[in-house]
Amino acid sequence: GKHRIVIPCLGHFKEEYEKVSKLYMNNRIRTTRYTLLNFLPRNLFEQFHRVANLYFLFLVVLNWVPLVEAFQKEITMLPLIGVLTIIAVKDGLEDYSRYKMDKQINNLVTKVYSR
Repeated sequence: GKHRIVIPCLGHFKEEYEKVSKLYMNNRIRTTRYTLLNFLPRNLFEQFHRVANLYFLFLVVLNWVPLVEAFQKEITMLPLIGVLTIIAVKDGLEDYSRYKMDKQINNLVTKVYSR
């Protein structure tokens, strides 16, 4: 079965620790939702799960049809772009504050007790 190797004193076992530690996940805390690479696609994916945003997207797409066009195409896009931008900035700032808290917690000094 699966087992865990804990080596509290690295003095004599440093080489063994380096071999074994690559096999396991680290114990860092990560509560952030986004990274720099996936922020935009993941945020848009989450925002379009809201019914209101889908409604505004439907109006924008419908306005591109010449027979149904009620306003200028750019004007119907403004509410959707405004809402998406404001929510993206809010989510980005919240995620950045989570990142700072995670970094602070992960850099705390810990004590290891051994026999």
